Amino acid sequence: MAEKTIHIRGMHCASCVANVEKALQGVTGVSDASVNLATHSAMVRGADGMLPDDAVLAEAVRKSGYDVAEAGTQAIDEDDGRSERRRMWLAWAATIPIMIWMLPMFLGHGHHYMPGGMLAHDWGMVLLSGIVMFWPGFATLRSAGRSALRFAPNMDVLITLGTVSAYVTGIIALAGHYMVLPELANFGGLAGMIMAFHLTGRHIETQSKGKASQAIRKLLTLEAKEACVERDGEEQQIAIDALAPDDIMVVRPGEKIPTDGEVVSGSSSVDESLVTGESMPVKREKGSTVIGATINLEGVLRVRATRTGKDTFLSQVIRMVEQAQGSKVPIQALADRVTAVFVPIVLVVALVTFAVWVLFPGPFGALAHWLATWIPWVNPDLGRVALALHAAIAVLVIACPCALGLATPMALMVGSGLGAENGILIRKGAAVQVLRDVDVLVFDKTGTITEGKPGVTDIVPAAGVEVEELLRVAVALERNSEHPIARAIVQEAKDRGVVSAPADEFAAVTGGGVRGVRDGVSVAAGTDALMSQPIPDALREARARLEKEARTVIRVVAGDRELGLVAVADRIKPDSPAALRQLKALGFRTVMLTGDNETVARAVAAEAGIDEVIAQVLPGDKAEKVKQLQAAGHKVAMVGDGINDAPALTQADVGIAIGTGTDVAIEAGDIVLVQGSLEAVVRAVHLSRATFRKIRENLFWAFFYNLVMIPLAMAGALHPLLAEIAMAFSSINVVTNARRLQKVDLRTGKRK
Repeated sequence: MAEKTIHIRGMHCASCVANVEKALQGVTGVSDASVNLATHSAMVRGADGMLPDDAVLAEAVRKSGYDVAEAGTQAIDEDDGRSERRRMWLAWAATIPIMIWMLPMFLGHGHHYMPGGMLAHDWGMVLLSGIVMFWPGFATLRSAGRSALRFAPNMDVLITLGTVSAYVTGIIALAGHYMVLPELANFGGLAGMIMAFHLTGRHIETQSKGKASQAIRKLLTLEAKEACVERDGEEQQIAIDALAPDDIMVVRPGEKIPTDGEVVSGSSSVDESLVTGESMPVKREKGSTVIGATINLEGVLRVRATRTGKDTFLSQVIRMVEQAQGSKVPIQALADRVTAVFVPIVLVVALVTFAVWVLFPGPFGALAHWLATWIPWVNPDLGRVALALHAAIAVLVIACPCALGLATPMALMVGSGLGAENGILIRKGAAVQVLRDVDVLVFDKTGTITEGKPGVTDIVPAAGVEVEELLRVAVALERNSEHPIARAIVQEAKDRGVVSAPADEFAAVTGGGVRGVRDGVSVAAGTDALMSQPIPDALREARARLEKEARTVIRVVAGDRELGLVAVADRIKPDSPAALRQLKALGFRTVMLTGDNETVARAVAAEAGIDEVIAQVLPGDKAEKVKQLQAAGHKVAMVGDGINDAPALTQADVGIAIGTGTDVAIEAGDIVLVQGSLEAVVRAVHLSRATFRKIRENLFWAFFYNLVMIPLAMAGALHPLLAEIAMAFSSINVVTNARRLQKVDLRTGKRK
């Protein structure tokens, strides 16, 4: 499958989303289109080679009444924000005089206190509201007209009908002064106020959405603008776009590393917090991989560029975050079904409201008198047509599909951005919901629970021998070997600051170990077959214990002197036991799935704290084991390194792929963890639960708002102006609630 992201201008509500999705899904070659109101973008998918080009997709969007942003630009830019702010202030410039003029009526003094009398008042309402309606509010009217002509009404249709209906009463009332039309209560001033509050709510909502999306914008600005490279024996400053693979970059203290690469010389500490979310710097030296946009803190590094442009780690992260924000969560399906028919239903409800108030003046007049006893803005003396209009206008402006449309994508946008800041990349939004229902976590062993390479686990010196002396002899021998066990011993000596010159006359004995001469004394490291004397009883017992724990044990001797044992194994990552305890405390059953033998697997499981072990499983059979757990009624998440675990990651309900450094392009995972530790799994679980909690809260308030407010409006209990304020607040509330996710501490799942 291939996919494209396009940015769309002009969408204001969930009905707009439904219209654009329908238009894109109708294009030949498009198998699926997912439109996001929060990011104003569409993710379009189709078979590779069959997906239409951008021009065809853009034409489909334009035919549905919307526009497409130019390549390389966002759907909402600073100019749009300034335009919205300007329209808002223009609207209020005319609306504030309306409110001052209408104040006596609001205070219950009646028309006798109107400045200039009722004729001047009615003229003022029509003229001032006309300015608001047809100048700053014209974009809303135009959007409504376009969507209505395409028989795909959006929220702007509701606002337009509400404001135009109110405005028309002003014209009728004005005509009544000249005996042209019958007298009617003048709601013309409400038209301007409703439009002003509508434009204000839209401006605040756009600002809030911008703040909620700051994580992805921050990622976009992290890339270095220039790089210092060595060319023709000289250092040159070049633009980042001119970098090519294998260029040698010179990175000084305090500078950003321009792009992903490998250190060829130098040593330094690097701040990789943007990658892993961890604030502690990491040591980087010759042979280490470094990530573009991370910060060199100390020494000068010479780095060979390995990835540039769209292949860099940062570009992959941005692409994954955009994919997550463009995807949908299953719970959103209900909201989508409702919003697809929301506007037509509200139009029918408003028409029915007007009809019943006109056709049944008795019971509804009594209702108005009862409401007037405790609601100050209800005036039962307006007459049945005015009361009917009052209620119908309130229905039109109180209904809010925006809150429903924003509920899920806003939470997912903030959650995916928070995850990116903490090294958790959500590739598929559905994983946020599904992970909540998972009860079994299945872990690969090598590279997931363990470090994936041999390391020294135990050093047992013989009686009277110092650890340093034992290591000096061992490293003198192993420095000449390329065997993984030898490299583990050399690394341990280096970490402890133990140094020794290589042994002379080095020789490797197949199946036995290595031997040589050091300071004129024969030295050896390996098995009993290599030694001339038997192992002491105390060391024999220690070796038996270590071998039972699945360690590879190296015996070290110098001449006829026994020095001790060095045990090597694939070490458990330091944070694995603590992370597994946390996951079990969160209610998960833990299973280790490995190709290792039973003895090694159970030793690792016992040390790490795994509940269950499934050992000696071939990579191709891991998916079948996951399927068996699912068949037993479990929801399963698989945690693996994304290489030989790919089938199992795909089979699982949620695949959690652990990346290492720049290796984040793991297609099998629904969630990718940049940091190669199980503590990141804990954070991913907390992120998933917190994000889904916000989605549920948003959907609850969006549905609750409409289910409660629309009946109140039908009953005449809501003033149209208050209805518009409430409608604007409902959308802002959803956005603001989603932004609270940014306050969650992913280590604990609680608010900071």
